[in-house]
Amino acid sequence: MAVMIGWPEIALRLALVVLGGAVLGINRTERGMVVGLRTTLLVCVAAAAAMIQANLLMDSTGKAADSFVTLDLMRLPLGILTGMGFIGAGAILRRGDRVTGVTTAAMLWLATVLGLCFGGGQHGLGLATLGLGVVILWFLKWLEMRIQQDRRADLTLTMGEGGPGDEELRSGLEAAGFRIASWDAAYARRGQSRHHRIRCELHWQGQADDVQPPDFIHRLLEREGLLSLRWKA
Repeated sequence: MAVMIGWPEIALRLALVVLGGAVLGINRTERGMVVGLRTTLLVCVAAAAAMIQANLLMDSTGKAADSFVTLDLMRLPLGILTGMGFIGAGAILRRGDRVTGVTTAAMLWLATVLGLCFGGGQHGLGLATLGLGVVILWFLKWLEMRIQQDRRADLTLTMGEGGPGDEELRSGLEAAGFRIASWDAAYARRGQSRHHRIRCELHWQGQADDVQPPDFIHRLLEREGLLSLRWKA
């Protein structure tokens, strides 16, 4: 980090951090995330301004060039990283058994470090970090969507007279490649007819966008006696 910097160097650092923040922010905006372009830019610019301020304070009167530790200027960027943890935690949400926003929180952390790099004058490190971030956010998303993952879904069936029985459902689901994690059956009589409801949790290996019911479920819709069917993945 250079001790003496002027406005041309400050302008270069701010321009680079705006470029890096815009690239990361566009990725979040096009995916419909709450943390988008403006938030990412604000995080990057704030971190860069903190590092530029620390850089300018290095030349304070009365301090020798080899006594930076006496000034303890690194407390300023460390405080930025600590505060960033609270913003990142606010981006993480839990909805039922699903956790969302972890990637957004990690991106905000990356944006903060990117601002510190450019603000501190480490242009090469900042550009390399930005390049890796672009690869991770854009190109690895394509790979991640094609990796086989543990998937789960809830299936609820209500059947009357003539509907498929428990054993038929079990064997059909297992033949379709599903593992039955739980099975809840309820039976009731309404007048002269009997009804029963099956609720089960299914697990299988599939891609991240593999949420459609299998062919076996579609065939059940054609069976007489099936009153209702609900699939939630």
